[in-house]
Amino acid sequence: MEPVYFPIIGLARTVLALEGLKFTVTGDEHIPAKGGAVIAINHTGYMDFVYAGIPARTEKRYIRFMAKKEVFDNKISGPIMRALKHIEVDRTAGADSYQQAVAALRKGELVGVYPEATISRSFEIKSFKTGAARMAIEAQVPIIPMVIWGAQRVWTKGFPKRLGRTNTPISIKVGEPMYPPHPNAGDLGTNAVALTEQLRSTMQQLLADVQKDYEHPPGEYWVPARLGGSAPTLEEAEALDAADTAKRKAAKPTAVDTEAVTE
Repeated sequence: MEPVYFPIIGLARTVLALEGLKFTVTGDEHIPAKGGAVIAINHTGYMDFVYAGIPARTEKRYIRFMAKKEVFDNKISGPIMRALKHIEVDRTAGADSYQQAVAALRKGELVGVYPEATISRSFEIKSFKTGAARMAIEAQVPIIPMVIWGAQRVWTKGFPKRLGRTNTPISIKVGEPMYPPHPNAGDLGTNAVALTEQLRSTMQQLLADVQKDYEHPPGEYWVPARLGGSAPTLEEAEALDAADTAKRKAAKPTAVDTEAVTE
């Protein structure tokens, strides 16, 4: 039992119950009972990390999430994140964050990663960074794909949060473990790209599976354009992300923007 993580999970369960969230979890038997694994999660809302921990509790496991430095810098969330042993991602020191994650995996931890790096405004699976695959290859642990659907209805980028009692249904599906090649079996970069492509394809299929049984009212902001919603298309969302990145870099012209962790 972890003295901080365990009670926080209890508190989170109480909050989720008060919100009336209705979870459907499938595939949680794929979470390993012991040993390290990269948990690769799609990213549609700010509460994804809370929901992603639910399947891991079947085996009484805890996930150490990789999260941006700004969360750790906050005077309220920072101490909590450190107590929970999450991993700080500092773009100016990306290699350090990466090595911390690999070390945690080798120690037998579950490390939560968002291969898309940022929230998908289209709610489709965006292009992936290769960091999750590289970590799995270097640490020689499996990647466990996981998709969450419905989290964007609670709180997502560009829309008001809905943290009251909404009775929102949220589906979580865990896929089968994906085992990486040995580090000496070919070129690391080439193998990481191939494994990343396989991971993205797998998660696209998992997402399509959970969407089949989910009601998608036409025109809703949280419904992908492909399913009749008003969310931007994947291409439109990528253009919005590119504009945001350019604006952020222009505001910090001297910042070193290394993406060693997520590239």
